Amino acid sequence: MFKTTTAIALALFATSAIAEGELNLYSSRHYDTDERLYSDFEDATGIRINRIEGKADELIARMQAEGANSPADILLTVDTSRLARAKEAGLLQAIDSAVLEDRIPANLQDNDNQWFGFSQRARLYFYDKASVSTPPATYLDLADPAYKGQVCIRSSTNTYNQTLLASIITHHGEDVARDWAQGVVANMAREPQGGDTDQLRGIVSGECGIAVSNSYYFARALRSDVKGLSAEIDKIGIAFPSQDAEGAHMNLSGGGVAAHAPNRDNAVKFLEYLASDQAQVYFSNGNDEYPAVAGVDLAENVAALGEFKADEVNLSEVAANIPMAQKIFNEVGWK
Repeated sequence: MFKTTTAIALALFATSAIAEGELNLYSSRHYDTDERLYSDFEDATGIRINRIEGKADELIARMQAEGANSPADILLTVDTSRLARAKEAGLLQAIDSAVLEDRIPANLQDNDNQWFGFSQRARLYFYDKASVSTPPATYLDLADPAYKGQVCIRSSTNTYNQTLLASIITHHGEDVARDWAQGVVANMAREPQGGDTDQLRGIVSGECGIAVSNSYYFARALRSDVKGLSAEIDKIGIAFPSQDAEGAHMNLSGGGVAAHAPNRDNAVKFLEYLASDQAQVYFSNGNDEYPAVAGVDLAENVAALGEFKADEVNLSEVAANIPMAQKIFNEVGWK
């Protein structure tokens, strides 16, 4: 469960000696606030980070094209589906790190130690307080005909939704997942469009009674001025799904060491740094995410969302069901 009262000392990432050399980082994380993560690592280790940034699919395709000559040391990206895709394409390698094994919960690690999760976003239901008196209690409830014409959610090509449906397959099986997807399509207020912030804006505009969004989009609107959302955010209620069952689904941001990493040792050091208290606190303070490491304090605006039970399903098992999730989306006509 994510709590706001845990107090721990913020320990700076430490190394036994200043390292030398460089690190080639391929990253699809597009947040300016991550600059602090990189500069702190460079200051602590002396390792210079060379960054190649782009969309996840583009970076994966680039690594495939580069093959054994790829300069990539680390792939850092968002969502289990992309990490699984990189692994299946042979772009990552297994690593043995006692630090990562100890710090990162087992369910947030690849079964073969090829990727590790470092921050999380809860996939939640948000609702119009004025028009929705009883929001869905579970993920499956979103398909209840009582919510017909009220649901706003992203397209089936969105990785967050793919992983959510894959988790439903993992917990409840293919038949239940197919019925759920079909029911959600029947309950949509509009055809899928835009990003998670657009779903939340739909509540403010009155187009949506219920919106599915990752937590950090809402938390960001609490911290800063998000056009079309922050000024009227009090209209929106938060529902943490499946609290009496599996818990709230968590989307992952994580990374792994590239299969042909020329600076492998430095790459492992960087992943271990991302698991440090210093970096974990910054994921929350800088980008409104939940840390992967237990006991790390949350940013004030993230804590304001409230305490909840998180789904602790093994994300390697969820990743294995992503192809079936896309097949189901196609079958039910989820655009």
